[in-house]
Amino acid sequence: MSSDHHPTSRPVRDALVLAAGNGDRFKNGSRESKLLQPVLGRPLILRTLESAYRAGITTAHVVLGYRPERVRALIENEALPLDVRFHYNPDWHLENGLSVLAARDALDDRRFAVLMGDHLFEPATLRRLRHAPLRQGESILAVDARPAAPAVIAEATKVQLAGQYVRAIGKQLTRHDALDTGVFVCDPSVFVALDQAVRSGDTTFSGGIRRLAARRVMQALAVVDTPWFDIDTIEDLESAASTLATGARAEVA
Repeated sequence: MSSDHHPTSRPVRDALVLAAGNGDRFKNGSRESKLLQPVLGRPLILRTLESAYRAGITTAHVVLGYRPERVRALIENEALPLDVRFHYNPDWHLENGLSVLAARDALDDRRFAVLMGDHLFEPATLRRLRHAPLRQGESILAVDARPAAPAVIAEATKVQLAGQYVRAIGKQLTRHDALDTGVFVCDPSVFVALDQAVRSGDTTFSGGIRRLAARRVMQALAVVDTPWFDIDTIEDLESAASTLATGARAEVA
């Protein structure tokens, strides 16, 4: 049997962090990137990077776009225990698939995590993905099949599953089995899939993932006991802060 069919589990060490957007729905009266907004006193983008580090990531490739100097300065001034490398997406006003392509030259020879700069997640989720046994060419996404509020479902990227694989993904799916948590580990073949999606007029990251799913090389791993938060609005941020504070108080108690 070809070695292509044997699962491999060499842990991923690089993460691509998408931090280029400007958060059109995040209305707080400021022109600052929402990634600079504090969650329990800690800026959102720093929480994302710190969670990546605690999950075992050693190098973070941060793709900037909107007000890049402010986001970069915040990260650089923090002296994080990560090797942080910056990339720039001049088309940041378009969809996030172009931000993934902006870091292609740095990551086209190995698997890497893909993280949304405006998502909060538990390190345990990414740690499981980093160690997941994947065959050559396969990628994996953390999904959440737990019941969710209709408002959350309406805004989320939804996923249809076929066993352990993603069958379909997108915000407009009328039927779904789980929600996309925004935490991925991707094979470099995702860049080719994104090229194809962009040529068809789809600049979303999900457009590339759909092409991997069609080839049955996009696995799904269900999170069952860890929270995650997609911060699109002030209300999302406040809800996340409240949930995290409650969890912290419970741990202390």
